[in-house]
Amino acid sequence: MAEPFSVRVTVRGYETDVQGHLNQAVYLNYAEHARWSLLQAAGISQARLVGRGVGPVALETTIRYRRELLAGDEVDVTCAFEWGEGKTFRIRQEIVKADGTLAAEVVAVGGLMDLAARKLLADPREVFKELATDPGLFGL
Repeated sequence: MAEPFSVRVTVRGYETDVQGHLNQAVYLNYAEHARWSLLQAAGISQARLVGRGVGPVALETTIRYRRELLAGDEVDVTCAFEWGEGKTFRIRQEIVKADGTLAAEVVAVGGLMDLAARKLLADPREVFKELATDPGLFGL
């Protein structure tokens, strides 16, 4: 199996809380950044999604905090799609310090919404295949 898509992020001082570690909400920002970076790397821009009349939606997100992150820490944020049969998919992500320490795990359930009908598409895999120049990044 190929390595999951990954993007490097440096923890910025203004993202930390009073204890000096990364604020809990910022983990979600890092995960979202990696997801959009994967879309872009696969050839799917926001404009392309909107032009097709669809948009990704988050339905559920779970974060497991494993180790604290401090200002200046460099982390790799991974992103791997898991497909089932139906309207939703899972995205598994890890936030890993440069030394290999797992800092957090993020698991999200998502879907693709038809922007006109405001309903989830029946098979989001097909739309990702259609729009992507590199569907392999989605495991397709």
